Amino acid sequence: MIKKVLKGILVIVCMITIFYFSSDNGEESSYKSDSVILSVSSFFGVDHLSKQERNDLIDTFVVPVRKTAHFTIYFILGITFISFLREFSIPVKKLLLLSIFLAFLYACSDEIHQLFISGRTGKVLDVFIDTLGASSGVFLYYLLFRKKLKEVRYE
Repeated sequence: MIKKVLKGILVIVCMITIFYFSSDNGEESSYKSDSVILSVSSFFGVDHLSKQERNDLIDTFVVPVRKTAHFTIYFILGITFISFLREFSIPVKKLLLLSIFLAFLYACSDEIHQLFISGRTGKVLDVFIDTLGASSGVFLYYLLFRKKLKEVRYE
């Protein structure tokens, strides 16, 4: 029972984190993405740039950084969903599909939420990337724990 509650809390924390980032207006969201790009470039020694070079660097990497963030957080959500749902007696195929479907639904709701945030948009492409990330997390979890995932048979 404790395990089930803790795993449920992890799902909720992951969902709240996604909601939190989606609540940033366009300016705040861009600032966070730009900061990541500039921090990584600084780490690699590319930190003495002119304003134009900084802008070019940001323009080059902003889409990959943002899409990677989508993929990554939903990868984690997929893992938390399957880990939580595993605590119930659900057949493996249904467990996989349900985990992915719930992440897909949350991705849809997240993009709808962004329609109401200043400077943000909801994108079908982001739902696809989110679902791909969640699916990857679910399948990695399955590959790592497939021997422990027992097929539930209703006799």
